[in-house]
Amino acid sequence: MRTIVVVFFLFQSFRFDVNAFGLSYHFYEKTCPQVEDIVRDGLRPLFLTDPTSPAALLRLMFHDCQVQGCDASVLVDPGSGSDATEMKANKNFGIRRRELISIVKSMVEAQCPQQVSCADILILAAREAVAASGGPWINVPLGRRDSSQAPSYRLADALLPPATTGVVDMLNIFSKKGMTLAESVAILGAHTLGISHCSNIQNRLYGHKNGELRAMEPSFAAFLRLTCRDGSLASNLSFVLNDPTPFAFDNQYYVNAMRGRGLVRIDAEMVSDPRTVGLMQHFAMNEGDFFRVFSSAFVKLSGYGVLTGKQGVVRKNCYEISTRPFFRRRELFPVTVAKCLIRHNNGRKILTSSI
Repeated sequence: MRTIVVVFFLFQSFRFDVNAFGLSYHFYEKTCPQVEDIVRDGLRPLFLTDPTSPAALLRLMFHDCQVQGCDASVLVDPGSGSDATEMKANKNFGIRRRELISIVKSMVEAQCPQQVSCADILILAAREAVAASGGPWINVPLGRRDSSQAPSYRLADALLPPATTGVVDMLNIFSKKGMTLAESVAILGAHTLGISHCSNIQNRLYGHKNGELRAMEPSFAAFLRLTCRDGSLASNLSFVLNDPTPFAFDNQYYVNAMRGRGLVRIDAEMVSDPRTVGLMQHFAMNEGDFFRVFSSAFVKLSGYGVLTGKQGVVRKNCYEISTRPFFRRRELFPVTVAKCLIRHNNGRKILTSSI
């Protein structure tokens, strides 16, 4: 019976209508047909230089889409005081590699000035991050526009789920984005990439009620307590790997969780909750099904709350809402560093980074 239920959920997960988001798979066909090649060719050498970048870009997309939709607002530089943007939010601690989007944006602008939004480039970069790490190549619709206002850090802290979020709240978050139960479980498989800071699991390891600790595999619990010391001032600096293959997009997240080696609360709860345990077990045994359902969940997440048509703007500088010069004096990657070289491939111009 459980197998039949799982198959039903997997079948249901593919029923979505991209047109409902106001996006299109052919949006840049006339204005910038080479945009996906530019993004892919631009990111490839950067991924080779820093293998932690794919996890950072995927997390960047998740945090952007969670706060007022996928509108590249997370890329806007943090202000100060009452003008502080979402990047100042406590829950955006550890967000990094935003500058990679700026580098790729400069490459796109060199070929297609003022055509492609930062929001679309961020989604494409996250798609490439998954594929470059061994995961599925996801066909994503485009046509997003960038926010013309940056949300406050208070809104970001209110909307980004904490590390203590459980199954009920997490399923509610994703169902509001149009995801099925299977897609909600699959999208959490993104945790297969990267690390978790010790500050996110301190409560599980040293809380007053040790029920969560007892649910862990004993040797894994001992390892975590050794790595993440109680009350350590360095809990924001120390970290543990999300699973044994942190640079590979695979189904090890589910394998690990089924063995009692889930890191945060949601990882542990999903293997005991009757609504999710069957899917967790299925994805642990069938990587292909996980990839397929994750792909549909990715498209739904990337279409959530998007600005299209005449809504929003197309920023020239992803870091700034105002119309200032593209590269600021304090830019981490000035034009001389992010210089683009044009090579020809069967008569077609392709941009490559000289970094």
